[in-house]
Amino acid sequence: MQPIIIVLIILVVLVFIALIKTIQVIPQASAAIVERFGRYTRTLNAGLNIVVPFIDSIRNRIDLREQVVPFPPQPVITQDNLVVNIDTVIYYQVTDARAATYEVASYIQAIEQLTVTTLRNIIGGMDLERTLTSREEINAALRGVLDEATGKWGIRVNRVELKAIEPPTSIQDSMEKQMRADRDKRAAILTAEGIRQSAILTAEGEKQSSILRAEGEAKAAALRAEGEAQAIRTVFESIHAGDADQKLLAYQYLQMLPKIAEGDANKLWIVPSEIGDALKGLSGAMGSFNPMAGMGGGSGSGSGKSGGGNGTERREQPPID
Repeated sequence: MQPIIIVLIILVVLVFIALIKTIQVIPQASAAIVERFGRYTRTLNAGLNIVVPFIDSIRNRIDLREQVVPFPPQPVITQDNLVVNIDTVIYYQVTDARAATYEVASYIQAIEQLTVTTLRNIIGGMDLERTLTSREEINAALRGVLDEATGKWGIRVNRVELKAIEPPTSIQDSMEKQMRADRDKRAAILTAEGIRQSAILTAEGEKQSSILRAEGEAKAAALRAEGEAQAIRTVFESIHAGDADQKLLAYQYLQMLPKIAEGDANKLWIVPSEIGDALKGLSGAMGSFNPMAGMGGGSGSGSGKSGGGNGTERREQPPID
């Protein structure tokens, strides 16, 4: 009985192993390559799949999701013979599991080498300045070449990105100095432009101020002249309206004499000779009061002399202590 039990146990184990090999569960977004006696048979998609045990075998399981692969820095020579290190990142997706398994031995390594050679061809036709400022152009050209070459491998390259472009240290120092000089130049230009604009605005302000001041002074002078003319006209009209005689004029002159004599600098003033006749008439009208007795006549002790006719009489005022 014992040999029969052993055989039954072996059969149960074999059946269990056969069941395990028969039922294959493939996760979502994955695929499996099935070979029968070493030859491709079919591709298993996501879900529950049945295969022939001990005849069919799973060759490879492939992830169908989009993959991101960074590549290490690669030295590339530019058109102006400068070596730059460029880091790249590839976004790809397997679209055909069979082609990715049988058309290329290692599609990751193949994509990396293709990226390096294509990048060297593209950068070789650009100088350093264009390389640093044309990332979008380089990405588009690189993606076009990779997508065309990897299509037969069952790979679709979705995006290619340049992580970093590192020129030599000496070039970086030179570029930094050039950028600093450009910034200093722009700052000096802006400062000079500001000073120039400020000077222009200041001159404009002074010009407007001078114009307004001159206009104000002209208007003020015109108003003063108009006022003085109106005053003279009013006085003249009042005199003519009142029919003033020589006596009134002599009296007005006597009232103005103290103001004429005011000030230390008024040492010499002129008296018209006609005022003598007016004063004589005024003295006759006032009787015995004659304030200009010493000023008229033939002889006197005054400091001046009176002239006749239409001449003028000059009197010198002694300085006031």
